[in-house]
Amino acid sequence: MGRALIIGAGGVASVVAHKCCQNPQVFEEICIASRTLSKCEDLKEKLKGSKTKVSVAQVDADKTEEVIDLIENYKPDIVINVALPYQDLTIMEACLATKVDYLDTANYEPIETAKFEYKWQWAYKELFEKAGITAVLGCGFDPGVTGIFSAHALKHHFDEIHTIDILDANAGDHGYPFATNFNPEINIREVTANGSYYENGNFVETEPMEIKRVYNFPEIGEKDMYLLHHEELESLALNIPGVKRIRFFMTFSERYLTHLKVLENVGMTSIEPIDYEGHKIVPLQFLKAVLPDPASLGPRTKGKTNIGCIYTGTKDGKEKKYYVYNVCDHEECYREVGSQAISYTTGVPAMIGAMMVMTGKWKKPGVFNVEEFDPDPFMDALNQYGLPWQESFEPEMVD
Repeated sequence: MGRALIIGAGGVASVVAHKCCQNPQVFEEICIASRTLSKCEDLKEKLKGSKTKVSVAQVDADKTEEVIDLIENYKPDIVINVALPYQDLTIMEACLATKVDYLDTANYEPIETAKFEYKWQWAYKELFEKAGITAVLGCGFDPGVTGIFSAHALKHHFDEIHTIDILDANAGDHGYPFATNFNPEINIREVTANGSYYENGNFVETEPMEIKRVYNFPEIGEKDMYLLHHEELESLALNIPGVKRIRFFMTFSERYLTHLKVLENVGMTSIEPIDYEGHKIVPLQFLKAVLPDPASLGPRTKGKTNIGCIYTGTKDGKEKKYYVYNVCDHEECYREVGSQAISYTTGVPAMIGAMMVMTGKWKKPGVFNVEEFDPDPFMDALNQYGLPWQESFEPEMVD
C-alpha cells in the first residue's frame, strides 16, 4: 500500500511503529526519525522480523528545512507526528512544502506558554486544501478516540447531543513515589494550567484542580477525578451541533497531587527560564530530566485504564443517555508491544488514523479534527487492533 514517516522515538512512537508492523498490508515501509538516532535504531531492533520494511533517520523537527529534506529523500505517503506539540507547525510546514499528508496526536503549543488551542493549526486549512493534502489533528485517544466516539454517538444514537463528559481514568501503579505516564513536561504543563469547560456557547475558566468528582469506573472502581481543560473541548464545541456542555475529567491520586503541589510551591514546575551557574535553564525541563522516563514505566506498571465519554441528548424526541469507553490493561500492553497503556492508547489510534488516510477512507483536502470524518471504519479498527470499546445505555452520571 505505502510508506509512513514516523517522527518521534518515544513511548507513543514505539507503539505506532509496532502497530504499523502488525499491519504490513497497509504499511509496507516505515521510517522512524528523531533527533536522537540511537533511539530510532533501538526501536528498529525491536521490530526485527516484521514484514514491514523499517528504516531510521536523524532529524531535528524544530527545523522545517531538515524535515523537508527527509520527506524528499524518503518520499512517504503520510507523516505521523508523534514528536513534541511544539513541533507541530514546523512539521505541517514541511508537509505543505512537499505535498504529503499529515497526522498528529496533540495540538500545537507554544513553548513559552502553556496554551492548548487549535487556532494555529486551523489557520492552515486553506493552504492544505489548495495543496490537495489531508491533515488529521489530535488522533490519539483524548483527543482522538473521544472525538470518534462523539461522531459515532451522533451518527448512531442521537438526533442531538446536549452534554458530553469525557472521563479519563488511570488506575495503573508503577511503584514510584512520583512519575508521569507521558512526557513530564507536557503532562505537568497540562495539569497545572487553569481548567475550563464549555457551556452554552462559552468557555468557563476554573482554578487548577478546583472541581473534583468521584466516579465508579467499570473494571476499575471509584476514583477521584478533576476537571481539566483539554483540547478536544474546543473542536467538539465547534463540530458537534447543538451541544450545550462539554467537560473533561482526569483521575489523580492524592499522592500525585501532593508531590505536584510541593514541586509547584518550590518553583520546579515553572516554564520561566532562570539563571543557574551562568546558564539559562527552565525548571520544568530540568524536572523532566530527573523524573523517570515514561518509556521506562512499562515493565513495572500494573492495573488498567478506562477512558470514555458519557452523552445525554435526544433520539426520536425522547431523552437518552449513552456511555462508550475502552478499558486497557497495562501489563497486556507491555506483553504485546513493550509499553504501558498510556502510550498504547495514544499510539494505536495514531496508526489507525494514518491507515484511514492511506486507504482513502479519510482522504480529503484540508485540516480536520477526527470527529469530522466517518467514525464507522475507525470504530471497527479499534476492536481489531487492541482497543475494543464497550457501551452502556444506563451509565452512572456525573453530577
